[in-house]
Amino acid sequence: MKTLKIAIQKSGRLNEKSVELLKNCGLNFENYKSSLISPVSNFPLEILFLRDDDIPEYVQDGIADLGIVGENVIQETEVKVSYLQRLGFGKCSLKIAIPNHSDISSLAGLNGKAIATTYPVILKKYLVGHKIESDIRTISGSVEISPGLGLSDAICDLVSTGGTLKSNGLKAFADVMNSEAVLIGREGSENDDLIQELIQRIQSVLRAKETKYVVLNAPKENLKDVLALLPGVKSPSVVPLAEDGWVAVHTVIPERDFWDRISQLKQAGAQGIVVMPIEKIIL
Repeated sequence: MKTLKIAIQKSGRLNEKSVELLKNCGLNFENYKSSLISPVSNFPLEILFLRDDDIPEYVQDGIADLGIVGENVIQETEVKVSYLQRLGFGKCSLKIAIPNHSDISSLAGLNGKAIATTYPVILKKYLVGHKIESDIRTISGSVEISPGLGLSDAICDLVSTGGTLKSNGLKAFADVMNSEAVLIGREGSENDDLIQELIQRIQSVLRAKETKYVVLNAPKENLKDVLALLPGVKSPSVVPLAEDGWVAVHTVIPERDFWDRISQLKQAGAQGIVVMPIEKIIL
């Protein structure tokens, strides 16, 4: 049997979550910080620990079959790969930011201004799309200090919480793109059976993370109202209780609807509501 190779970030903001995801898929491996390759003992897979900037090209060139990397890196490197699965972590935004005291008040105000960034390709496309002509200055790091040093009038950088901007006297001005971690593969790789098996494992973990398993008791006379509030993977399970006139209902609830549904269920007569995490959901 062939062995797949998946490239993930060796260090940085996506490393921990990528390792956690793969381990939650039931894959046994060691996260060797000093090694570039870690074999998986219970699945035909090897994990490559690389710089995030190198991952898209490794996948495009066939050195790795799969990769986990931020969308911003893919767009900046302009490689040709397939998006196989959005992963829901590593979310951030690429934004243009300006000093708090700047007199720039509209996108047109960026004309003729210098913008420092580590993402010149993405920024150029954005500016061209908005018919803005700016001086793009590529900086390898510490972009946020460039306005204070007089190197630029604005910056374009990744923003998660905005704390770094605030501490450097900057404010978000325009959204360039949103980004999150994605599973990528070579073009056409989605047709590979072994890759599909791994994707199925990943999807089962992601589904479970987005839902809660709920068990509750309800009087039979209120069952119709309770069931109307409970979507399940197919439909809720209803089990008679020893006490006459009562049933136990088992189902899953999307995380985003959790608290609203719980309040509604109590109003509909549900009691003894037990909420549990789900490890995996396989459809």
